[in-house]
Amino acid sequence: MSELYGSDAYAPREIAQRVESVGVAKARLATLPLLMLGVLAGAFIGLGALFFALVKSDATLGFAASQVLGGVVFSLGLLLVVVAGAELFTGNNLLAMAWADGKISSAEVLRNWVLVGLANFAGAAGLAVLVFASGHTDMNGGAVGRTVVKLALAKQELSPGAAFFRGVLCNVLVCMAVWMAMAGRSVVDKAVAIVFPISAFVAAGFEHSIANMYLMPLAMLLQQAGVAQAGAGVVTWSGMAANLATVIAGNLLGGSVLVGLTYHVIYRRGQPAA
Repeated sequence: MSELYGSDAYAPREIAQRVESVGVAKARLATLPLLMLGVLAGAFIGLGALFFALVKSDATLGFAASQVLGGVVFSLGLLLVVVAGAELFTGNNLLAMAWADGKISSAEVLRNWVLVGLANFAGAAGLAVLVFASGHTDMNGGAVGRTVVKLALAKQELSPGAAFFRGVLCNVLVCMAVWMAMAGRSVVDKAVAIVFPISAFVAAGFEHSIANMYLMPLAMLLQQAGVAQAGAGVVTWSGMAANLATVIAGNLLGGSVLVGLTYHVIYRRGQPAA
């Protein structure tokens, strides 16, 4: 079928089959490797957020330039997840396709999402501790650290409605990036497929739960060390929990329903097993 599209990429119907088969494998992965891959994914997304904060700390860049360039460099996170291999909660929302086709059970889906989500938090927060200890945030005269605090405060101060819908829009684009990466046969194919959707969601200011698991703990560490925004509040554990609860719910809706179940209905509903 790929020849009909004028390239050697997998066609959309073939992608749907691949996403389902990969979803079955992910849902049945043994606990230890699942957790280890989840920790890696959390750290990988944290590295993308680190790169983003570095760009945003440069006050000489205009708004659009800093948002777009920041989004491009944030793509590092998903590139590492897809190419190097890791288990990311937001991307794993596509397990909804295999679930809808009866290939995996609800318990298997929930097990994957809970274990991967917890492991992602461990990886992202663990990276935050390492970055704080490294003194990286002192770069640019301390502007990097102040930028992290500013970003985290902005996330904490979002209304629940705004955080939820930004989470929905974010994971539509993240899962579309994963979906399109599955069409590629080379690392270059996957990189091209990933960069544009990821840079778009970051530039638009949408909310990624795993990135927040890095930025908000790092901001709390920085505030304890005396880094603050003039006239601003303080990032707290309760504030982070409230943000993550609404953003995770939005990510779930965007990834599993608006992408996963939508493509299931289009390409897999009523189809024989591949």
